[in-house]
Parts: sequence; structure tokens; C-alpha cells
Amino acid sequence: MIAQRDDTMLDWQDIQIFLEVARGQRLSDAARRLGLDHSTLSRRTRRFEQRLNTQLFERSTHGYQLTEAGQQLLAHAEEMARHAVEAGESLSDQDHRVSGQIRLGVTEGFGTWVIAPLLSAFCDRHPGVTLDLLALPRVVNLSRHEADLAITVERPVSPGLVISRLCDYRLRLYGSRDYLARHGAPTRLAELGRHRLIGYVDDLIFSEQLSYLEPLLDPAVVGAPPHFAMRSTSVTTQHAACRHGAGLAVLPCFMASTSEALINVLEGEVEVVRQFWITARQEQRRLARVRLLWDFLREALETNRAFLMGETRELVLPEASP
Repeated sequence: MIAQRDDTMLDWQDIQIFLEVARGQRLSDAARRLGLDHSTLSRRTRRFEQRLNTQLFERSTHGYQLTEAGQQLLAHAEEMARHAVEAGESLSDQDHRVSGQIRLGVTEGFGTWVIAPLLSAFCDRHPGVTLDLLALPRVVNLSRHEADLAITVERPVSPGLVISRLCDYRLRLYGSRDYLARHGAPTRLAELGRHRLIGYVDDLIFSEQLSYLEPLLDPAVVGAPPHFAMRSTSVTTQHAACRHGAGLAVLPCFMASTSEALINVLEGEVEVVRQFWITARQEQRRLARVRLLWDFLREALETNRAFLMGETRELVLPEASP
């Protein structure tokens, strides 16, 4: 005799679909991540609601928003997903191999100039791991599962996160040899008003921690309204513009000190120290591969403290084998 299906049992595939739609809130994004077409995903979502006899999403032109019932299911679905991942991790740990995917979100400049070079050794040590490095001029959203780990310039405040101070870094004021030959080097803050500057686009800045120039440009001090020759949302773009003579820029030492074309000006007068924080959701932090990357980054950046603070000019790369 064949047992009848219990309609109160939840299908794991339905739960995975529900999670992707709930996390991204847009059907097109969820369909892309799941490898399904838009119409199939829409049909599967409605069929899941019909089976539960419950509306899980409010549908609008702005996307899919969870209903109260959807919020209740989300908590259970997240717990199921966590247990599924931990079960897979425990099995893979039995033969002492670490495998799987890790998505690391990091600010663009730090990701490009420091983290990417360091990660070569991690890839050599753990060939079974695939690293997705999201080096972006914004903060990745861990609550929407954009990444497993994030390195940010501000300390996150969201609940359910494991947060640790990763490292300090220093920024200074730089100009290119060509620019300084043409315009001269400022010898005091009051002279900045006569120079071309490079900085962030004020209304698009993603963190107040990046407002380096504002405290330096008090009109009562510099004597004239600041003139920005160029502004950009990208610190890498600012670095390139400064290196090619567009103006003076406050740049991280880990970027500027590696270029012979850039000269530190107003040394000792313009010194900015900021921090990077490393963060993960609690359930992701328990994964073996995520723990390994977390510990690797902390060790590698502690080794490079002098480089990050502008005291040395070369990044120390970890060995392929610890």
C-alpha cells in the first residue's frame, strides 16, 4: 500500500525558491540565481502559496514584499537552510577537505589593492574553495545574502552579525610629480584653497567615514572655497586622476605609496586613520570554509599593519602553505 502524501509537509525545493524570492524581493533576480525562467518561478511561487492556502508575498511594481505569514515562514526557512548547510559542512569536514563557495564583499580600493593579492595564497591552500570577490564602491548587504563575509569601513549595527575590528589604515594627501611641478606643493592647509582637488561625489558617498576632505576645507582656514577639478564615487578613479595630474587627493597609503608618481604633501598635517571591520551572519560564521577565510584575513592583515599605516611601501604576501 502506497502512503498518501501529507500536504502539511514542506517541499525543500519550494523552500529554496521562497528563500531566494524573499531575500532578493525581485522575481527576475531570484530566477537568475536559481537558473529558472521568470514565468516558471512565478508559477512555482503561486503554486506554493496555493498549497499552503496562504499568501506569502504582496506583489507590486516594486517587487515581492513578504506578508505577515511570509515573515513567519522566513524564520523557519532560514533555520532549515542553516541546518542543510551545516550538514553538508560536517560531512565535508570528515575527510579533512574544505570545499564550496565563499562570497566576500569588500570596498573597491581595499579589495583591489590589498585583499585580491593576499587571497592568492588562500586559493593555493584551499583549491576546493571558489572565492567570489565583490570589490564594490558600496557596502554589500549581508541580510539580503549578497555575501557570506563583508569588510566595511563602518562598524555594522544589524542584529545577528558576528563583527570584529579587522585593521586600521592611514590616509594622506598626495599629488603627482607633474602636478606639483606645474602648481607647486602646498606648505600649509591655508594654501589648499588655491589648488585643484579630487574627492567623492558628496550626495553619492556611501559612508561618512569617507568624508576625508571636509574637515580640512574650512573656508576660515583655507581662505577660499575649495575647487574640485574632479569628483568620483570610485577611490580607484580618484587615484588614477591624481596620478595623472588632475589635482590633489586624500588617498589610502596602501594605494598611493606603491606609486613612484605620487608625492605625500603636507606630511604630518594631513593624517587620517580609519578602520576596516569584518562581518558575517552567525550561521555563515560557523561554516568551516568561512572560518578559515576569516582567520586567514586577520593574520595576513596583522602581518601588514605597517604597510596599511603607510610605514612601509610593500605588501607582504602570505606563503602558499601556512
